Amino acid sequence: MIPYGKQWISQQDIDAVVSVLTSDFLTQGPAVPRFEKAFAKKVSADFAVSVNSATSALHIACMALGVKKGDMVWTSPVSFVASSNCALYCNAIVDFVDIDPTTYNMSVKALEKKLHEAKINGTLPKVVIPVHLAGQSCDMKAIHSLSLKYGFKIIEDASHATGAKYDGHPVGSCKYSDIAVFSFHPVKIITSGEGGMAVTNSQEIMLSMASLRSHGVTRDPKLMTIEPDGAWFYQQLELGFNYRMTDIQAALGLSQLARLDMFVEQRHSIANTYFDKLESDDIVLPFQHLDSYSSFHLFILNFTDLAGPHSRDEVFNRMRQSGINVNLHYIPIYRHPYYSAMGFDPSCYPEAEAYYQRAISIPMFPNMTPEEQDFVIDVIRSDTVKTFKSPSGYQDLF
Repeated sequence: MIPYGKQWISQQDIDAVVSVLTSDFLTQGPAVPRFEKAFAKKVSADFAVSVNSATSALHIACMALGVKKGDMVWTSPVSFVASSNCALYCNAIVDFVDIDPTTYNMSVKALEKKLHEAKINGTLPKVVIPVHLAGQSCDMKAIHSLSLKYGFKIIEDASHATGAKYDGHPVGSCKYSDIAVFSFHPVKIITSGEGGMAVTNSQEIMLSMASLRSHGVTRDPKLMTIEPDGAWFYQQLELGFNYRMTDIQAALGLSQLARLDMFVEQRHSIANTYFDKLESDDIVLPFQHLDSYSSFHLFILNFTDLAGPHSRDEVFNRMRQSGINVNLHYIPIYRHPYYSAMGFDPSCYPEAEAYYQRAISIPMFPNMTPEEQDFVIDVIRSDTVKTFKSPSGYQDLF
């Protein structure tokens, strides 16, 4: 089975984890702040708060920006459900902005139109969450400009975009946002097993997120409401969560971070081969914006035929039958039963609907062999099921 994505673990990674396992601290030790400091520096952000998943990071990001019951939060429908669930955790109201048919990211035109209507109706969002699908940044300058006009905060869902760049800056520099969130799931650019990171340039936001990820409890006397009873003293100041990252995860993440540039370069090399060998009239290859440098978490194909041997459904089935674990990123969120019960109308999102009918994600991981890639290309261009024996493991999910 050739997976659509998987981790690349080196002996250096293993040694880093073993070092923590044989140390005094498996959690709440020095590895976590080291990882946070290194990651913040890598993405040119002032502060980083590590957590146990990007979902947790999105949740505390919403809370740190004051999202509460009745507030509106908008995001892209073409994303994993965590991009919108984070707002529901805060009892907010979720809505979606249709995608751009070229980049598959949040459409600035659709966002501007929706904001104009929302201002008239008194339903402007408190937070907008653009999703950098497949590793390519949204048009953040335009979205930021709209935020200044309409008064909303921005959380970048950069789960796919570790190592990406936009407007000459690393994604995560928060030049055009309040917070950016990253994922370290095994299929992402770097992994900590499971884990996530929220970065910001605001000390106030950082302190809020750090508190929320650790039960809302502090041992800092400067933050306490009374003088400590002794050196043992701590206080719970708010209702937080156990969202902490362990030192085991942080050690792996920090070790992986040292190879981030290489991982992204390898992904670009694989992408260039796909661009060269898959160009045809019946396949739309991923558009690359001049202002962006994608991390290529995914390589998404869009098929022009809705029927026949080179339609999306036929190619998807043929690839699965050939032992290639292609996937679809994503089913539009409003199509899930939990969301459809809220009354979302798919016809309000025509570009997301068109995308859903034609898109697949083909294998993309940095240690993919030339033989594996050639086989993937051969099956896409063929009309028949083929066989390839690969030692690669199977990695599902998101």
